[in-house]
Formats: sequence, structure tokens, C-alpha cells
Amino acid sequence: MRVPTASGDSLAATLRRPAGAAGAAGCVVLGSGLSCVRDQGLDAYAERFAAAGFAALSFDYRHFGESEGEPRSLMSAGRQREDWRAAIGWARGLEGVDPGRIALWGFSLGGGHVQALAASEPGIAAAICVAPVVGGVRSLLHIGGPGHVVRIGLAGVRDGLRALRGAEPYRVPAAGPPGSLAVLNSPGSLPGFESVSGPDSSWRNELCARAALAPPYRLARKARGIPCPILYCIAEQDDINPPALGRCAAEAAPRGELRLYPGGHFAAFGGETLERMSADQVEFLSRLL
Repeated sequence: MRVPTASGDSLAATLRRPAGAAGAAGCVVLGSGLSCVRDQGLDAYAERFAAAGFAALSFDYRHFGESEGEPRSLMSAGRQREDWRAAIGWARGLEGVDPGRIALWGFSLGGGHVQALAASEPGIAAAICVAPVVGGVRSLLHIGGPGHVVRIGLAGVRDGLRALRGAEPYRVPAAGPPGSLAVLNSPGSLPGFESVSGPDSSWRNELCARAALAPPYRLARKARGIPCPILYCIAEQDDINPPALGRCAAEAAPRGELRLYPGGHFAAFGGETLERMSADQVEFLSRLL
């Protein structure tokens, strides 16, 4: 299905309804991380939420996956928050959905968007962050150190200049091996993406480098302004987003809850961690929605 946006470009989305629901149900809106698409693990959570009695709407950001938007692989945090608002508004208007019981679920950068929206958007009943971005620069330093930040910044300048001339974007890999000119080049980055990308995935391993020029998220203090219950699911061996920052944000949020899990950044999408994390999230949502 397609979700309209104010820009005219539509979002590709998948809606799962709860089986046998009597009356209006709560709805979980799910968005993924940097360059990620909804077929990279979101289905597993959406299916479990629907089985627990909730509607679940997962979507691709503009410029990625099966959503519209040119140029391709353009990451803009501001545009992606607009996409979240479009998906939330569309979910609220669905028949069989209680507009007062909307929850947000975000992975990695999507978890950063969820925190920002939970602090600013009225009427959010609950939120879940999985291995979330809390500090953008801190994440880049955690991934590859100061040299990595400089290299990505220079690539961003190159792409920004091309954008001013109307030229084809300068794209860099979204994920790659340590030392490469990929935005995410920690040891677990590329194997993690590969582990969640099936043969028919719409994911493309590229990003317009100008994303590095955007103001980074700094959410550690802003978490204090999140009024709704918010669950932080933190991977203890995350080599992309520092686990300590996620723990601090959970402690700062007035109604924050914290759960810790073994494994790296993508552990949420497989094995025992998937089962534990999804069960914890269903319990959290059942209390609140």
C-alpha cells in the first residue's frame, strides 16, 4: 500500500491487522535505520505485534526501498521525520484503529527519530527504541574514531557541492569493512546488514554523502522532555551506537524503561534475542495500549 506525503511522493508501507480484533485496536508504527528498508527485520516484529492484538504499520522512508523520491539513497533526518508524521497521521485515520492508541517503534536512526517525535508530537501513547542513535557524532566516533568523522565529512562536502551544481550525487557505501569509506564501517556493520538482507531485499548499500553535513542528533538531554512511556532496548555489544548513551537516555526519560540484551547492533533480528526482545515489547505495549 502507499502512504501519501506532503511532498507528493508516497511511502511504501505494509499494514498488518490483528486477527479477530473486536473494536478499534492500538497501532504500532515501525520505521528502520540508516539506509535500512522495512524488509530487513521489521516484518518479524510487526507479525508479533499483530498476533498480540495490535495493528502494525511498517514503512520505507522516501528515497529508499519501494518508496518514491529522487535522488535515490538521500538521507535527510528532517524529511524522515516528515515521513513518520505522514505514517502516523495515516494510521490514525485507518478504520479499526484507535487514534488515541498510537505507538512508535524505531531501530537505530529510526530510534533517534522516535525519541525526537515522542518529545514533540502530541498524542503518542508509547514508544520503543531498538539500539537507538542518541548522539550522532558520538556514534561516528564509536564506529571509526576521529579520522572516520573527517573522511565522511569531506565526502559530504564533495556531494554537497555536486548538489549545488545539479550533478549526480556522490554516493558512498552505507556499510563496509573497517577502514573503508562507508558511513558504517565497524567490524559488525557489513555482516549485520548482510544478515538481515534476503535475496529479494530492496536495500541498496549506498548513501548520498551529503547526509554527513546534516546537524547530528543530540538526544541525551532531550530525553528528559519525552512525556510518554518509552522502552529502550539496548544491545550490550553494539559497535555502531554506544550502549552507554542508550542507557543514559533511558534513565533521563521521565517514563523511560530499559532492557539490555547480549549481542551487536543487529542482534534484535535473530535468534534468542529476537524472541526475548519481541516478548518484552509485547508486554510493554499490552500494559499501555
